[in-house]
Amino acid sequence: MTDLTGSAQGLVEDPRTDDLAKSRLLIVDDDRGIREVLHRALAGDGHAVKTASTTGEALEILRKDEIHVMLSDINMPGPDGIELLRQARSQNPDVQVVMATAIADTETAVGALRDGASDYLTKPFKMSEVRLVVQRCLERRRLVLENRALQERLETRVAEQTRELREKKHRLEKLNDELKSAYESTLQALMTAIDFCDHETLGHSLRVVEYSTLIARKMGVVEPELTAVRWGAILHDIGKIGISDAILRKPGKLNEEEWEELRKHPTLGLEMLRHIPFLNRVVGIVYSHHERWDGKGYPRGLSGRKIPLGARVFAVVDTFDAMTSDRPYRKALPVSVAREEIRACSGTQFDPRVAAAFAEIPDTVWAEIRENVHRQACAAKQQLPRIL
Repeated sequence: MTDLTGSAQGLVEDPRTDDLAKSRLLIVDDDRGIREVLHRALAGDGHAVKTASTTGEALEILRKDEIHVMLSDINMPGPDGIELLRQARSQNPDVQVVMATAIADTETAVGALRDGASDYLTKPFKMSEVRLVVQRCLERRRLVLENRALQERLETRVAEQTRELREKKHRLEKLNDELKSAYESTLQALMTAIDFCDHETLGHSLRVVEYSTLIARKMGVVEPELTAVRWGAILHDIGKIGISDAILRKPGKLNEEEWEELRKHPTLGLEMLRHIPFLNRVVGIVYSHHERWDGKGYPRGLSGRKIPLGARVFAVVDTFDAMTSDRPYRKALPVSVAREEIRACSGTQFDPRVAAAFAEIPDTVWAEIRENVHRQACAAKQQLPRIL
């Protein structure tokens, strides 16, 4: 095929403006005269123009060069313009294709629009219409590319912000874990100090913490409620700081007046903790850990589900630990006896669901926890003089 500008398939650049030189057009028509007219007019407007006389030539140019707008005849020997349209759009989805046809065949041109053509022209051409259609296609292509670039920038920005948010979330979670660990270490130190004030219960707080956590998990409790149960168990006797040592360390049984004084420790615990924001989930457990399922506990006589779950869990493990630990007035009872007592008091003293969860845990698990806590308590007892 010979290009009418005098160079074989030559790319005609107009140096008058850089913007116009960026517009690359391809004219495909088996009629040399039409190619020549369109080439001369559009190149004269400053577009870079190539021509082809067959579908094969056109596809070869499309493979080698970036073409912005292709004007193609529909009826050509061999593969026609419709086939060229399909292959061109498959090769380069951004190319704007204008189909040219005779007036009598406009139905085919309209069908080409459904196949992805951007517009169509009818022969004989009016150059004013050709120029208008070309400009419309170039504008449409520009908008498509700008929108795609904008979408890509937005997607990139969203990806960056998502990554930043994930990193911040990870840092916050790490800081939260560190803070929670610091809180728990502080609370455990306080718990140990309370236990040393009451030698009968050395290790008791450590054990009920582990027991409570075990049963809560068994019942399906998850964070943040699980931490609340654990911290509630840690702090359950915090109110004893306000109870006289003469009562806490009395070797014999307490009289009624002394019992009345001791029963104030849940309320004292409430007063000590109620204004600490990070313990807002814990206060109810501390305040209610001596309530009973049947409403006969203290200090408020709550019953059933009105008692916080952590306090209901604690009621079971507190009784279990008291029965299976040595006291000055008696030796520790066997686990089997403690199990039977909890089973018998299910529905009266204890929440039946908590009692059932307790019953499912093997004796070996309780024994392992007790042994681990014993080692921790002994280590703490040895370290306390140095700390003091």
